[in-house]
Amino acid sequence: MEHKLPVLPYKLNELEPYISQKTLEFHYGKHHQAYINNLNNLIKGTAFENASLDDIVKNSEGGIFNNGAQTYNHTFYFEALKPNGGGEPKGKLKEALLSTFGSFEAFKDEFAKAGATLFGSGWAWLAIDAGGKLVIMKTSNAGNPLRDGFKPILTMDVWEHAYYLDTQNARPKYIENFWNVINWDIVEKRFEA
Repeated sequence: MEHKLPVLPYKLNELEPYISQKTLEFHYGKHHQAYINNLNNLIKGTAFENASLDDIVKNSEGGIFNNGAQTYNHTFYFEALKPNGGGEPKGKLKEALLSTFGSFEAFKDEFAKAGATLFGSGWAWLAIDAGGKLVIMKTSNAGNPLRDGFKPILTMDVWEHAYYLDTQNARPKYIENFWNVINWDIVEKRFEA
């Protein structure tokens, strides 16, 4: 199966001023595409040649895992962004956030802290554990909660290529901007699926 760069549900300039067109041209157009190209080349003639991206993330190692997980992670990240996003979720997801963290602000603080304190490159995640409880996780490099039996519903990319053109080395400013482009409708669908 050939993996392809998904079409974004927004134009490259529509997340401005929070994420610039220039950042998306590099992050989506070059980095994300490179992971997909590498993955397609690496899986040829292997047991993963016709595997789903989920199976690749859960079961592969080495270069196939790194490029497969980065393909998954970036797709997951980009599809949960939207122009004029942000605000708060509604319905069952909001109830679960309040039950787990006490308030939406407490969730935001804990999620932002996970992203800000991750050493080096990686991802902050909101995921569901085997018991159905929401958890915040952080993974290094291409790490993904699927590997440990969790169901991810939201991620924030904290590799420098996600923000360096916009905020230079100010990861906290990028995290602050991230809250303005989250598509809570997508996150809610993932939560309820």
